[in-house]
Amino acid sequence: MATAPPVSFDDVRAAAARLEGVAHRTPVLTSRTLNALVGAEVFIKCENFQRVGAFKFRGAYNAAARLAHERPAKGVAAYSSGNHAQAVALAARELDARAVILMPADAPRSKVAATAAYGAEIVTYDRYTEDRAALGRALAEERGLALIPPYDHSDVIAGQGTAALELLQETGELGALVVPVGGGGLMAGSAITATALHPAIRLIGVEPENGDDTKRSLESGRRVTIPVPRTIADGQALATPGEITFAVNRRLVEAIALVGDEEIVHAMRFAFERLKIVLEPSGATALAALMAGHLTPLPPRIGVIASGGNIDTRRFRELVGD
Repeated sequence: MATAPPVSFDDVRAAAARLEGVAHRTPVLTSRTLNALVGAEVFIKCENFQRVGAFKFRGAYNAAARLAHERPAKGVAAYSSGNHAQAVALAARELDARAVILMPADAPRSKVAATAAYGAEIVTYDRYTEDRAALGRALAEERGLALIPPYDHSDVIAGQGTAALELLQETGELGALVVPVGGGGLMAGSAITATALHPAIRLIGVEPENGDDTKRSLESGRRVTIPVPRTIADGQALATPGEITFAVNRRLVEAIALVGDEEIVHAMRFAFERLKIVLEPSGATALAALMAGHLTPLPPRIGVIASGGNIDTRRFRELVGD
């Protein structure tokens, strides 16, 4: 007997209903200049305009709302380098729950400050020497909190899939969908959604060159662990893909493209100067892969998820300024 998938398209649609009126329905941008540059019609789903500045609010709120309804606890806990931290903190505030967030000591200062501003308690750790998942589980157990992982959780994945759902509802059928890959939650949710609506769509993930754990895992057929990567795309600085997310992505994702730091910065600059939007490095990797010509052959119509825009002025100037 076949095993039911951990997340279904029905779960994504249920998440969309749960998020209605809570999450933003983010805009889809087009650019004639970009279309001419890449040789295809490109539709960019701007999750930098989502609450907390990233797609992460979708999954965090969906999971927190389910927990609040089904298994009331003393609050919620999470571990994250920034965007999931902010998302869980805001979701908890919306649901009148306590939030305790484990963040790396070197997390971007703007993301730490934003997480605290949403009312969360922050506990720090060393991302290069300590296991954040183990620390997060221990923290949640010690304090009686419900743990919401950043990607390897069915409700989180279903929530992230609503970004692709909105995109495809607006654009109609696309030949390919290009998605940043960190732990794989956005990719998995997008893949489940896109293939349910358009089975022939090509699904392409994008990782930074120094953080190619999912690419290596897909090539080997099993989850591979790499040293914690050092990359400007801090939201994708992960050592191994999630167990649930890898199971989905192994089945549905066609390929993983890799982008270098210079290509990411070029895409950030293009987004700022031509699209008039701010993207953080992780939020720009899918656009970077497309602009750098890493995706061939190109179908006539392509969707790109710009996953977030949380970067402070100082860091943006360091990376993008001449």
